[in-house]
Amino acid sequence: MKDSRIKEMFGVEYPIIQGAMAWIADSSLAAAVSNAGGLGIIAGGNAPADVIREEIKKAKKLTDKPFGLNIMLLSPFADDIAKLACEEKVAFVTTGAGNPSKYMQMWKEAGIKVIPVVPSVALAVGMERIGADAVIAEGLEGGGHIGKLTTMVLIPQVVDAVKIPVIAAGGIGDGRGIAAAKMLGADSVQIGTRFLVAKECTVHINYKEKVLKATDIDTVETGRCTGHPVRVLRNPLTRKMMKMESEMDDKSAAVEFEKMGLGTLKLAARDGDVQNGSIMAGQIAGMVSKEQTAKEMIEEMVGEAYTLLNV
Repeated sequence: MKDSRIKEMFGVEYPIIQGAMAWIADSSLAAAVSNAGGLGIIAGGNAPADVIREEIKKAKKLTDKPFGLNIMLLSPFADDIAKLACEEKVAFVTTGAGNPSKYMQMWKEAGIKVIPVVPSVALAVGMERIGADAVIAEGLEGGGHIGKLTTMVLIPQVVDAVKIPVIAAGGIGDGRGIAAAKMLGADSVQIGTRFLVAKECTVHINYKEKVLKATDIDTVETGRCTGHPVRVLRNPLTRKMMKMESEMDDKSAAVEFEKMGLGTLKLAARDGDVQNGSIMAGQIAGMVSKEQTAKEMIEEMVGEAYTLLNV
């Protein structure tokens, strides 16, 4: 991936973007990834603008490298966060859970690159049409909110459908995954789950330990009934949710199901309650076996990938 357009776009050393994990991807992790030669991201989640502004200011003190801001468009604070991106002049924004078209002109005028996360070809084409600079095509192997297609089949179809750079995400956590993404036509990769156990990641130690102990079959999907499925590690909460989902027979039950999940990510990520909290992680959790610095992770993965690609 030495010929990566994303590397050229931002002047970074490696074609690796850190995943935007709500309640987890803060200034500490974003700055560490950017300092290591990748592109760090601060996750907006459902936090208000003043909280995110503080994280951006912290990141600027920790790094002089470019980093981005993820905006969940369903957030009640999305409008405020969108404006904040311009005020703080972040290098790029990634978006999810909605259409960013109403913010495009504002971001473009501020010189901000726009990189939406998409789960399908149709959405990728639509994002290119409204002016996106690149897209993150994420397969269902990833942690958190997911689509219906695997990374293996999604990436080449998106690559064939758009002219802008395609960043592969979902199920990538080592050099083999990066090399595979390149062979599928991706320009760059986004990695989330492996960075959960970076030394600079401030997620609760209980969360990290669950990821480090995970096996290949320890993640499950919950919430298909709501239209917003999520991949998480198994625990007592997921057992309750899966039981409820299997017994649903009307739409009102789906509303109750969504209520069950409210606040559970914060419960696990910040409070360390891994029994009743939502432990979002991708299927590569079973491959994550050691805590390292972000720099060590990136250099190890890139070294493996370049060896496999013979570059």
